[in-house]
Order: sequence, then structure tokens, then C-alpha cells
Amino acid sequence: MKKVLILAYDFPPYVSVGGLRPYNWYKYLALYDVIPIVVTRQWSNELGGYLDYIADSASKQTIIESETRGTIIRTPYVSNLANRIMLKYGEHKFVIVRRVISAFYEFAQWIWAIGPKSNLYFEAKNYLKEHKVDAIIATGDPFILFKYASDLSREFNIPWIADYRDAWSQKKIYQNNFFLQNWTNYLEKQSLENVLKIVTVSEFVSRQISTKISDKQILVLPNGYDPEVINESQVYNQSADVLMIAYAGTIYDWHPFYSFLRTMNQFMLLHPTAKLAINFYGINRTKELRGLLTKEFNELQSITFFYERISNEQLMFELSKNNLLLLFNDYSVMGTKIYDYLAAKRAILFCYSEDVEALQLKEINFTYDGFKNLNQHLQEDLMKETKSGYIAKDAAHLSLLVEQLYEEFEKAGNISCKTENVEKYSRREQTKSLAEYIKEL
Repeated sequence: MKKVLILAYDFPPYVSVGGLRPYNWYKYLALYDVIPIVVTRQWSNELGGYLDYIADSASKQTIIESETRGTIIRTPYVSNLANRIMLKYGEHKFVIVRRVISAFYEFAQWIWAIGPKSNLYFEAKNYLKEHKVDAIIATGDPFILFKYASDLSREFNIPWIADYRDAWSQKKIYQNNFFLQNWTNYLEKQSLENVLKIVTVSEFVSRQISTKISDKQILVLPNGYDPEVINESQVYNQSADVLMIAYAGTIYDWHPFYSFLRTMNQFMLLHPTAKLAINFYGINRTKELRGLLTKEFNELQSITFFYERISNEQLMFELSKNNLLLLFNDYSVMGTKIYDYLAAKRAILFCYSEDVEALQLKEINFTYDGFKNLNQHLQEDLMKETKSGYIAKDAAHLSLLVEQLYEEFEKAGNISCKTENVEKYSRREQTKSLAEYIKEL
């Protein structure tokens, strides 16, 4: 049996899409003769939302959980001064002071092992002093974990793998700032100088990485769905009384959510007695959307519902109660949402493939630089391959689709779903590939 030490900042019980990737490695690696030791931080999830990211852990001691499939080392978390000020006085007080303190830690952590994330490094080091492992994996961001893995690799002579869930120095936020661009370029190259292999989630991110790190092997290991969660969640039937449309997760600036709401509002104006519900789960723009409903889309106020972030297991239960799952176009980025949608076996409603207004949003707000010859229709292609739903060309087409789907719902009491061939997108299968990758070291 091989052993791998995994540095993963985001990890359950913290509700994060990024935490699902290492969590499923932990769940399934042992099936393929690799024992994982995950080093993460303690999460309490007591405050709700983003405050859980900066709140002190309940325990000041390291917690170790061991079982046959692996070990989880949960390090205590102590927030820095900036976060303590925010927790005490709120996000609108002492903003400049907090930014200065946060900036100090953001830069200083690359020079000294300090700051809220450094406990992962120290606990990993303590473990390696007493135990032998065959490889180290750091999953980022936060990309400071790459530096920790690099340092541990040098000190203990252990090969390490960098897992990119997103691009690092290639992000536009850095490219538009001369200092940050050069600083992050330097950090990325320095941290990956001794990396043996690189893993990432998509061909798009792989292309981005290779523009800066061209001498390393890169394996594309896509995200997927958790088969255990899917099997448990499918005990629920979709709604038979109200046509329920669900959206889960982050809404980005290039997503045509305004157009979607406008179209649904027009539908309700034409069909005031229609039994319809729009459910938003764990989104980041609740206040903004509530404002739109009040000011512009009155017909949707009583039928639109907002829910807090919940665990992936709970989310899958909720999604399975809905009839349609709303998906916005992310172009050359596949994302993780579509995999859960596929596995939920509910029809996907995709917006949009060629909408003028949506393409203008993309031109202004899409945060990833494009590459020539890179597929801009990843989600659409996957939907066509799996026969998993409806692709709205534009807002006018969406309006027609909603009319047709509601008519189907009234007649049948459900929306048919013909999704097929999704098994290869299971996270268990992706973990199998990772295990083989580790064994090659």
C-alpha cells in the first residue's frame, strides 16, 4: 500500500466546492491501494456563510481522526487580527486597517511560516518526522500550500504533486496589476521548482498553467459527482404539484441571471395562476436578487426562495426534489455544478448558447483569458453527450422552452429526464486515475 499526505485547506464539514475534491480522494483512494493522510484545518460552521472561514476553531488542540481508509489531521485555527476586528465590529468598520493587516499576512506568509494557514505546515512536518509517506499532494488554492509542500518535499526527500483547482498567476486580477503580476509569477515558479507532477481540473486550466510552468507533466483530472451521495439522494421524487426550478452555488458576473429572471417574470405575467417555484441554494447574490424582485420582477417575489449554503449531501437531496436544474454558460470552463446536476437525474435548463446580451456580459466580465482552438461549449457538449436537458439559444428561446416544459408538467406531473452515460464522471473513477498517478512516482 502506498501512502500519500494531502494538504487541503478546504475540507468538510466546511461547505465548499473546493473541499469536495480532496474529500473524495480521502473516501476512495484506499480502494486502489493508496492510504491518504489529510492535513486540514478545523471548521465549525457555527456562524454561517463566509464568517466560518475566519472564525477561530472551537478547539485549540490538533484533532486526529483515524480509520481504515485513512487519517484526517485537523489543525486548530486562530484568526489574525484583521479577522478578529471584523468578527467583533462587522465588515464595514476599520476597513483600511483590516486590509493593511491582511496584506501583511498575505505577503509575509511566503517569507516566514506565519499566519492562519501555517498550522497545516507544522502539523504535516510533525507527522513526517514520525511516519513515512510515498508522496505529498497540495491542493490549491490557497496556493501557500504549494510552498509548504515544496518545503516538506525538500526536507524529507518526498516527491510532491501540485493540484490546481483554478489558475494562479494567470488570473486577470493579477495580470492587470504590474506588481501583483510579477509577484505571483515569481511565487508560482519558485514554489513549483521541485514539483514532480501537476494535476488540474480541466484542459483550460492546464493551458493556463503551461504558459508559466512549461517543463512539468500535467494530468487533467476532472471533477465529478460523488456516487454514494447520489444513491442516497435519489430516494426523493421530483415535485408533482409545483414546477420547481433550482439553481445552486455561485452566480458570476457573466451569468445572465437578469435575463433569466426577466423571462420568468414575463411567463408569470402571461400565466398568473401557474404553479411555479424558483429555488436558489447557497448563492452569493441573495441581496441583489431580492432587490431585483422588489423593484422589477414583482411577479416572482412570492415564488422565489433563497436557502443558505448546505452540505453537498443535503444539497443533492434538495436538488432531487426539483424538476429542472438551472445552469448558466461558463464557456471554456466546465465547473463542478454540472456533474452534480447530471447525477441528480433531473433535466438541466441551460442559459444560453448564443444570446447577444449574455455574450456581452462575457466580453466584459469573463475572468479567464481565452486560448485559440479551445472549446467554448464544454457544458453544451456534455449535455448533448448525456442527453441531460434543454439548451436555450437565447432569451426568446428560453421563453418558448418554459412554455413547453410547463405544459409537459401540467399533463404528466413531472419533467422527463433522459440522462445517460454519466458513470464515467464519478469522482470514484477520477480517484482511481489519481491513485495510478501516485503509483507511478
